[in-house]
Amino acid sequence: MKKEDKSVIIDQILAGLNDYSHFYIADAAGLTADLTSDIRRACFKKDIKLVVVKNTLLKKALDKKDGDFSQLYSALEGPTALMLSNTGNAPAKLIKEFSKGNKLGKPTLKAAYVEEGFYVGADQLDVLASIKSKNELIGDIIALLQSPMRNIISGLQAKAEKEAESND
Repeated sequence: MKKEDKSVIIDQILAGLNDYSHFYIADAAGLTADLTSDIRRACFKKDIKLVVVKNTLLKKALDKKDGDFSQLYSALEGPTALMLSNTGNAPAKLIKEFSKGNKLGKPTLKAAYVEEGFYVGADQLDVLASIKSKNELIGDIIALLQSPMRNIISGLQAKAEKEAESND
């Protein structure tokens, strides 16, 4: 591959890394064509961009990106699939679900950059899957804020019902 071609690919990878707030480095080697199509379809449905990359080109793109990503370099060995997402836990849930559903147990997590933190190793998959997304956190906050109001309203309704019964 010519140096100019590599430079274009590095810039494309960097653009993807900059467009999405979270990324996962996974090993999807050995998947059949059908399974590969299935995982690509699943990624598309969950708004995850899946790209197979060369490790050296991904490393160079990470070097160009703002910040220090050297903690992830140890994961850049063997076949690599890059999963880009704006929802931090979506790729982890997809990897977990998809790897259970096939005999190969693939894809497997190599590393991830989620919520400005680094996660290296397949043992981090459960931790990543349990991280709440921004929308889930907002929903939790709204539920917490509504809880006291509900208690007040139900208390007032109960008191009104008691008074109505006593007047009958």
